[in-house]
Amino acid sequence: MSLDDAYANAAYIPDAERFLTYWDETARNYREAEHMLGRAQLNQPYGAHPDQAFDLFFPAGRPLGLMIFVHGGYWLRFSRRDFSHLAQGACARDWAVALPSYPLAPGASIREITQSVALAIGQIARRIPGPIVLAGHSAGGHLVARMGQTGSGLSSEVRTRLQTIVPISPVSDLRPLMQTQMSGPLGLTEEIAKAESPALHPAPDTLRAHVWVGANERPAFLEQAQLLATNWQSSLTIEPGKHHFDIISGLENPESELLEAMLGPAS
Repeated sequence: MSLDDAYANAAYIPDAERFLTYWDETARNYREAEHMLGRAQLNQPYGAHPDQAFDLFFPAGRPLGLMIFVHGGYWLRFSRRDFSHLAQGACARDWAVALPSYPLAPGASIREITQSVALAIGQIARRIPGPIVLAGHSAGGHLVARMGQTGSGLSSEVRTRLQTIVPISPVSDLRPLMQTQMSGPLGLTEEIAKAESPALHPAPDTLRAHVWVGANERPAFLEQAQLLATNWQSSLTIEPGKHHFDIISGLENPESELLEAMLGPAS
């Protein structure tokens, strides 16, 4: 039985294309403005692949720490440049924010994408001292949750700096995707799906996790979020009125509950 409809988001979001246009335009405007102000380091390579690069945004003063946001798109589409504007909330709270891209499927396997994100985090961490908070949306939520597992590829030095992981609308169990058309491009097998599913592995024991999802999301994503929170015994927020595309809007607002969950109460 196909589960393609269960994991279809745009078809169930009114005027979904408006969000894609908003992301593109707002991200570009924010990125250009911050670069003009000297508060952005763009297109920083962390590996040999063209997509192994990150953008780093700085607050006006000395950073309190580093927040890294990993984008979604079912490991198949989008890049850091589609979501630059999501740095503005944390930057306004005096955190530096990095957004890495990563090689996409089918050119890269899920395992290779996970390794790429770990490599990016290690390289970015060298730039900014202090605590590190990881956040990711959808497939990016899966990837930051993977960073909480042992054997993720993160160095012990970076792991000791990790303060919080916030998977937003994550795909925490990849096994259902084997029943979708994405299975082929993602190269999923039972073995790979199990190995790369954070919800099927022990919770990180040295840092805090907080799973976040929208109340108006597809039932499959609510189930995925609840599964991860239950198995990890972590905090879970189901935000009223939010769907899969606007659930990340809280990252734009320095006073949002989402940012408070990630960074702590505003000072």
